[in-house]
Amino acid sequence: MAMSQEHKDALARGRRESRAIKNYLKTIESRKPGRPVTKESLTSRLATVNAKLEGMDDPLKRLDLLQSRLDIEEALASVKEVANLDQIEADFVANATGYSQRKGISYTAWRRFGVPAVVLKKAGIPETRRR
Repeated sequence: MAMSQEHKDALARGRRESRAIKNYLKTIESRKPGRPVTKESLTSRLATVNAKLEGMDDPLKRLDLLQSRLDIEEALASVKEVANLDQIEADFVANATGYSQRKGISYTAWRRFGVPAVVLKKAGIPETRRR
């Protein structure tokens, strides 16, 4: 039996909502408090380490610098540039209410995950009171 167009549309909507929510949650989860680690800051640190390596005569300091360079290069390889956090947030806001209703996700669960209250307000997810 073939699926109805309504069923196909509902599946597509669910996939779209899930992608937007997952992308946003991964983004906020990867952000650490303090100064953000960017590709530019890592590149700058790498240049500093490389400059210090030139002419370093102390073998232990050179070894430490080589390890620092490896660590920075690894971080650079894994850095996910968030090209447009505003767009990722906008996609979350556009899809969070439907996703919340469909999955039974409460305001409190979103907040405990780390979604800012202001973002939930933009999304139209009402604050729930615990009894």
